[in-house]
Amino acid sequence: MKKLVVLPILFALMISFQISANGAQESEAKNEMEIFSWWTAGGEAEGLNAIIDIYQAQNPDVDLINATVAGGAGTNAKAVLATRMQGGDPPDSFQVHAGHELIDTWVVSDFMEPISYILKDNGWMDKFPKDVILEAPRTMEEFFNVAEVFASNGVTPLSLGDTGIWASTHLLENVILASTGPEKYNGLWDGSTSWDSPEVREALNNFAKMMKYVNADHSAISNMDAAQYVAEGKAAMNVMGDWAAGYFMSKGYDQKVVWDWVPSPGTEGNFIMLSDSFGLPKDIKNVENAEKWLTVLASKEGQDAFNPVKGSIPARIDGDRSLYNEYQNEAMDDFNTNVIVPSLAHGAAASEAWLTRINDIVTILVTKLDVDKAVEDLTSAAEKYAQK
Repeated sequence: MKKLVVLPILFALMISFQISANGAQESEAKNEMEIFSWWTAGGEAEGLNAIIDIYQAQNPDVDLINATVAGGAGTNAKAVLATRMQGGDPPDSFQVHAGHELIDTWVVSDFMEPISYILKDNGWMDKFPKDVILEAPRTMEEFFNVAEVFASNGVTPLSLGDTGIWASTHLLENVILASTGPEKYNGLWDGSTSWDSPEVREALNNFAKMMKYVNADHSAISNMDAAQYVAEGKAAMNVMGDWAAGYFMSKGYDQKVVWDWVPSPGTEGNFIMLSDSFGLPKDIKNVENAEKWLTVLASKEGQDAFNPVKGSIPARIDGDRSLYNEYQNEAMDDFNTNVIVPSLAHGAAASEAWLTRINDIVTILVTKLDVDKAVEDLTSAAEKYAQK
């Protein structure tokens, strides 16, 4: 059989913990604890269940309510969460992308409690980092050459599942990084790099050209469906986070046989990072039980239960590497040695309002392929939202 190459950009999908505002009021409640997330797909659900098993073993008297809302990148869950938070009905702990998504939406608006004491009380403050058989393409030029070979042989070169558009924005951020490099990529978010720069224009032109090589049904399928296209041989490559690795593992697909990995073309030596996190909302019903949940999440046992099956790497620096597969160990090495930059598509680089606007622009770019219009709109959005 042909060896098909999946290209998941090396993401650190870590469970991390946000330090935020002050004070809490504990109300009398049943001995229960509700967590809220969007982890329902293969690999994600198994990872979450592994942590839940530890929590329930340590707290057998607590009735844990696992509230999930399906939808990649939390597209559906975020709307439900916002309604609950603003309506005074917060879950005891909820999944959220660390960075602007968490800070701007929930910390600045005074919805969250500080939780550094959990790490301090457990002596963990020093356990987290401070700071077709073809050669897999390493550059954008090589990508287009390889894509043409696959296309001429009747194989979709690049699978894309962008229902909800975030997967296209995910792809675009990698293409931008390939053209700009890390310093100018970071400059896009503080205004020091122009969205009308030659590097960004090059990236947008490359992105538009890539649309020639994606599956025609991309807007109708999910990111996991796109990963499955690679596993089934319908497509050759897929640019995705390491949850794709978790999906392949949940299906029992052998590494180096059904799927393989390299950095997204042009990004080698750089690591686009996002971090899923849980925190402690204010005025929740079950403070003590939520604290126990966060303690499990931050523990070595919890990290090493979740991440190996999720496909991700631990936030802690003392994880048991023997529990992680070859892909994950390589990702850990890369995280320690690469230049780390924040993900746009997953809430780390830009505010939610800015990301929403960029997603709208990407939606039009994918369909119209009008680079000049995209540059104009992206520049206008940056003038409004960039943190200078």
